Amino acid sequence: MSKLENKLLIDVGSTYFKLCTKDNVQQHFRDFNKDIYDDLTYKCGEIIKDYDKENIHICSSANGGLSTLIIGVTNSFSLKYATNIAFNSGINIIDTVLFRDIEKTSIPSDLIDVVIVVGGIDSVANIFDERLFKFLDGLNYSNIVYVGSEKDSAFLKENIENVVVLPNIINEKLHVEEENLKEYLTNLYQADIMGKEDIKHLYDITSNQIFSTPYIVNKTLPMIDSKFKVADPYILIDIGGATTDIHYSKDLVEENMVTENEYDRLVFKKLGVYKSKESLIFAAKNNEFVYELLAHLKVTEHIFDETSEKATRVLMQLAIFLVLCKVSAYRQAYVNLKLNALNSIVLTGGITKVLKQEEIEDIVTFFYKKILNSEHNPTIVMDNNYDVWTLGMLEK
Repeated sequence: MSKLENKLLIDVGSTYFKLCTKDNVQQHFRDFNKDIYDDLTYKCGEIIKDYDKENIHICSSANGGLSTLIIGVTNSFSLKYATNIAFNSGINIIDTVLFRDIEKTSIPSDLIDVVIVVGGIDSVANIFDERLFKFLDGLNYSNIVYVGSEKDSAFLKENIENVVVLPNIINEKLHVEEENLKEYLTNLYQADIMGKEDIKHLYDITSNQIFSTPYIVNKTLPMIDSKFKVADPYILIDIGGATTDIHYSKDLVEENMVTENEYDRLVFKKLGVYKSKESLIFAAKNNEFVYELLAHLKVTEHIFDETSEKATRVLMQLAIFLVLCKVSAYRQAYVNLKLNALNSIVLTGGITKVLKQEEIEDIVTFFYKKILNSEHNPTIVMDNNYDVWTLGMLEK
């Protein structure tokens, strides 16, 4: 940990502050009645004052991250590629829209932080038309970026106010060109923080760019074996207060997408155990195996109405089960992972402070037997000290 000499790493989560020095990692439960900066400096000011601004590095998921809506031409290329880049940039996806279906697509009422429009290789023209502009007119969004065919860029510039045009993310060989869009989204996150009253004051204590926590964790994955005994292929599950993220080895998925990433990210924005508790319970009630799982755990559905330590434990176990269901062949999702090839499951986030290793192993075994009809048992690795994110921070 020599890289940590004289450095302080801070992760501002939706539920906890985490601080990492060369000596330890500590967590502090946030006071939601206080401004983030005031709460952090009240609880950790004695530590923070010992470090220069240039040696304090901060990542954050406290503002829920940026939300995006993606409009593309095909599921197999434009939508898939843009989704991959957005997830790996730490962005949450509200919806994806196939352009051919745009007239019958309901327009989300939420404010969208950024709309991504993509489609076609650079030799193709006249992909988009008035239907796109009509849809955008009804949409409430803050930013819009075009990363499709170069031949359509002038047409979109003329008709869409404040559109940012970047190089196409699909090259002539149908491979992904991700760096320009990834950098744009990362910088947009930075700009978003500067507009958030409760987060922008964090620049009073650091002179470094504040990154999205999921982006930092994704950067960490190639280095994870320096901290943990993890066998590839593996997935990392981060169950937080607002969302659940999965980071997975690329060799767990069969796909036509050629990227430089060894690991990709998925986010389930409504599977948190605190802020997203109601939607987690809703998802559980709509899974046909959950009542059998509750019986296995020796509880009833009344556990959903409780606010107790036991209820929180059960919700966390359900979150693990639901996430595994969502990425298995049992559910047709954005990506289905070859879970029978999985060697390790790394768990991080608040879950490691609540569940014991055997409680997690019990859920994983139940999932494999019930859903996959398999005796396969990947090794469970617990990031009990929430160290994973620190590796990625030190690389920035």
